[in-house]
Amino acid sequence: MLVSQTPLLRRFWYNVARSTQITSEPFPFRLLDETIVLWRDEHDAVHAVRDRCPHRTARLSQGWVENGKIVCPYHGWAFDGSGTCVKVPQEPDRLRAFAVAAYAVAERYNHVWVALEEPLFDLPAIPEFDMPGYRQVIEFREDWSANPLRIMENAFDAAHLTFVHKSSFGNPDPAVRPPTLEPTRDGFVARNVVEVKTPDHMKAALSTTEDRTTRTTHSRYYLPFSRIAKITYPSGLENMLCTFLAPIDDQRTQFTQFVVRNDTAEQVPPETVIAFDRQVTLEDRMILEGCDADVVLDPTESDEVSMASDRPGLLMRKMLAALIREQGSETEPRLAEPRIAEPAAAAV
Repeated sequence: MLVSQTPLLRRFWYNVARSTQITSEPFPFRLLDETIVLWRDEHDAVHAVRDRCPHRTARLSQGWVENGKIVCPYHGWAFDGSGTCVKVPQEPDRLRAFAVAAYAVAERYNHVWVALEEPLFDLPAIPEFDMPGYRQVIEFREDWSANPLRIMENAFDAAHLTFVHKSSFGNPDPAVRPPTLEPTRDGFVARNVVEVKTPDHMKAALSTTEDRTTRTTHSRYYLPFSRIAKITYPSGLENMLCTFLAPIDDQRTQFTQFVVRNDTAEQVPPETVIAFDRQVTLEDRMILEGCDADVVLDPTESDEVSMASDRPGLLMRKMLAALIREQGSETEPRLAEPRIAEPAAAAV
C-alpha cells in the first residue's frame, strides 16, 4: 500500500501541526503527496487550502495573510477559508467565481488536524485529556522515512521489544503472549500484559524504584494510522502514548506524539518523560526506516512471513483492505480538481 495510490486515505483526519505553529503566517505542508497551506484568520479560526493559486499555479504559502484571507504572491489574488477567490486587484469591479480546493480542519488536543475529503470517522478520542489529575506532555514532531502502516504495526508489536529495545526497557525473554483484540467500527482495542526492565535512568519516568515492572496496556487503534496506548504500572501511574502519523508521500511520514499522564511536572519533569520516549522512538526509527516502503495488504500476495504476535498488524491490513473494497477500488484514478467557473475570454 503506497499512500499516493490509495485514494481512500484522503478520507481520514491527520495531525499536521501543533496549534502554536499555525499563525497568521502561511504554513505549508505536504499531505498524501498533495501540497496544502494553513493559516489563522482574524477570528483565530484555522483554514487549509491547496497550495496552488488557480491563476498560474504559484504557491500561496509564499504569500501572506491580509484581513484573514491568504494572498497569492504572484498577482495578489486573495482567497478566503472556503477557497473562494474574493479579490483580483487587476479587475477589482469584476465578480470572480474561482476557487482553490479547501479542506476540513479541526483543532483538538492543542493540535491541528486536516482531512482532504469528507472524513469517514471522527477524531481519536482521549477522554482523559480533559479530566482533572491528568496533564499533557508534548513530545515529538518529525519526519520518518518509513511507511505509516509499518510504524503503526510496530506500535502494537510486543515481539520486537526484546531486540529493538534491549538498551531501554525490553525484557530479555522473547516469549510474549499475543494481545487480545476487540474490533471496533473504526479500528480495534488491544490488551496485553508485558514484563519489562527499568534501567536506572528510566525509573523516574515510570515512578518506580524496581529493576523490573509490569506494563498493563489498553491500546486503541484508529484507522488508518493513529494509536492511543494507555499503559498502567503497578505504582498507579497511567501513561498514555498518543501517536499520530501523517503520510507526507510514499517515502516519508510525519510522526507526532504526545503523552497524557496522571502525575504532575513536580513529580516527574516533562524533560524526563520526553527523554524516556526519545530513546525508545529512536530505537524504533532505526529499524523501521530500513523496511520496505510498500506494505501489501493481502497476505496471499505478499512474501512476508508472519507469526502469532503479528495479529494486530494483520488485522490493520485486513480492515484497511476491507474498507478500500467497500469505498472503492484502490487503483481508482484521482479526479481532477473541478473549477467553479471558467474565466471570460481575454483579449490577446
